[in-house]
Amino acid sequence: MVFYFTSNDEDLIKYGWPEDIWFHVDKLSSAHVYLRLHKGQTIDDIPKEVLIDCAHLVKANSIQGCKMNNVSVVYTPWTNLKKTADMDVGQIGFHKQKDVKMLSVEKKVNEILNRLEKTKVERFPDLEAEKEARDREERYEKKTQIQEMKRKEKEEMKKKKEMEELRSYSSLMKSENMSSNQDGNDSDDFM
Repeated sequence: MVFYFTSNDEDLIKYGWPEDIWFHVDKLSSAHVYLRLHKGQTIDDIPKEVLIDCAHLVKANSIQGCKMNNVSVVYTPWTNLKKTADMDVGQIGFHKQKDVKMLSVEKKVNEILNRLEKTKVERFPDLEAEKEARDREERYEKKTQIQEMKRKEKEEMKKKKEMEELRSYSSLMKSENMSSNQDGNDSDDFM
């Protein structure tokens, strides 16, 4: 899992991944924290400890929230974020309010923040390039799956056709397999 936090959230919104989970202090200005899950994981798979870490990061990086107790933090999948042209920089809405989850941070826990600060790595990733590489990989995987499905479908059709031929009399009724008494096979020795 990767933590991203930055003051310019617009690129993260624009180039987010479906596996990203977005965290923000509710109803206050704050940093936005993105948690990148592994493919196939969902918001419900996030360990409680990681949720707490993300919530503390958001609270600590909120001008007003860092001074308050009992701060609510909202989190939702990146795909649920709604950004329209008339919104201010950093302002976000949601497509579905029911997909927004909330947790509360009672007070600042320095042990958590110090532990996270020790693991902090500053990066300046090319979010657009990372998103394109991820999308390219996903397209390749889908293309491979489609090709495999077509191959299996073709194989099944071939087997089905072979079985139909075995059940039919068409192979028996070919002229080269037939004989008549005019060919010199006029044997009446059948009695």
